[in-house]
Amino acid sequence: FVFYKLSYKSEKYDSRDVERLQQDDKWVENYLIWRHDVVDDTLKMIDESLQWRKEYTVNDLTESVLPKWLFENGSLFLHGYDKEGYKLFWFRVKHHTRDPKQQLEKKKLVAFWLEHYAKRDHGKPLTVVFDMAETGISHIDLDFVRFIVNCFTDYYPNFLSKYCILNLKHSAFKIVKGWLGPDAISMLKFTNKSDVQEYISGEYLPPHMGGTDSFKYSYPPLVDDDFQTPLCENGPITSEDEHESKEEIDADTKESGELNEEQNLNQKKMNSIEQISKSEETDKTEIKPKNAKKALTTFKGPLLHISPAEELYFGSKETGEKKCLIVLTNVTKNVVAFKVRTTAPEKYRVKPSNSSCEPGTSLDIIVSLHGGFAASLQDRFLIMAAEMDQSSGAGVPELTQFWKEVPRTKVMEHRLRCHVIESSKPSSLTLKENAFNIPAKTNEDLHIQLTRLLQINKRLQEQIDRCLWFQQLSVVLSLLSVTVVAFCFYLAYTQRS
Repeated sequence: FVFYKLSYKSEKYDSRDVERLQQDDKWVENYLIWRHDVVDDTLKMIDESLQWRKEYTVNDLTESVLPKWLFENGSLFLHGYDKEGYKLFWFRVKHHTRDPKQQLEKKKLVAFWLEHYAKRDHGKPLTVVFDMAETGISHIDLDFVRFIVNCFTDYYPNFLSKYCILNLKHSAFKIVKGWLGPDAISMLKFTNKSDVQEYISGEYLPPHMGGTDSFKYSYPPLVDDDFQTPLCENGPITSEDEHESKEEIDADTKESGELNEEQNLNQKKMNSIEQISKSEETDKTEIKPKNAKKALTTFKGPLLHISPAEELYFGSKETGEKKCLIVLTNVTKNVVAFKVRTTAPEKYRVKPSNSSCEPGTSLDIIVSLHGGFAASLQDRFLIMAAEMDQSSGAGVPELTQFWKEVPRTKVMEHRLRCHVIESSKPSSLTLKENAFNIPAKTNEDLHIQLTRLLQINKRLQEQIDRCLWFQQLSVVLSLLSVTVVAFCFYLAYTQRS
């Protein structure tokens, strides 16, 4: 419907955005959410944002297109996370100067960073930080600030977590409130050194804000503080890559024994889920000898299907949920090499973290918290995958050489976030240390009922589609019948004449 309403203006848009609009339901849904499901307002926003994207050539903005000095300036960059796990988009106002001749290029830099992050992290909201430290009146550029605000209000739907304006000394900046709608005003936070840590923890704040972050912006390369360190198989303990400690083995054996009886009781429930739909059987993988809940979401990449699609659910220290399961399914006709990286290699153990997956098969990856660490909303995982030649081996030396030689353009990347929960109801594949207790059974029942409802809904939709098809067929046959009868009457009339 949206595409139909806008198609007559297609010459005003980039064809790539039009194609995305047809294929990306999540994008359209974000527009609707941002405009409170008011269709006319949503259409207006889509129209304006698509025209803006073509005007600023957003799809073609790359490092090579923009002047190098823009990146070297350091006024705009992505770094760190707020307490809710949202990425921080920094605007260091002291490095910005008003210059009408450079305004368009600076605005394109904003669009570059927003598009860069939107594609990388699938449109998860950003927290925008206006750092006003050491600024004077010459740095205040309300036209540029308004452009940044408009990017979130008009061009990037449902992409804003909050605005944090730090160390505000100039009342002129408060005019920003007038540019925001009622909903966006609630996202505006005026803070200072004493209360900024209500929103951003000290580990991602520079010292002049009372934080401990030693990060210093520099370019090149492009700032990407995620996934800098490759993850070894057992996290930071490189000497334990091949064997677990005796204590861990004994603990796992004891835990498996305690689970056997409960797993037998719950096997019927698991089987009932598997029998609901044949389509689910194709996604089914071998379950480890610990409780694993079936993910309801799957990322379907060109090389691998990855479950869960977006988030790994860990519990707090009290809930005891310290292990998660990632399922990789090779959808190609070749062997696919993969490796897993994380932003917190000191916390997590991943098995396997660097291996390969045979064509048409599935493979389980167990992610577990190491030692006494707790999961954080800021933690991220990166899954990298690439097709291997049939002649290539799959041993450790061959994989190491493969990753050194494979072109970056042939590598599929997918990112997963961490989600910390207090209850025992994750929607991802979670391996619980105290599995199948009474609350877990309740959640299992809910999970079964939800899966059944989804399948019933799917079958109802199929029945509706069949009814519509038969209805259309009936209409066509009726028209043919009327035509034949009319033709017979016509022949009879002409013969009498």
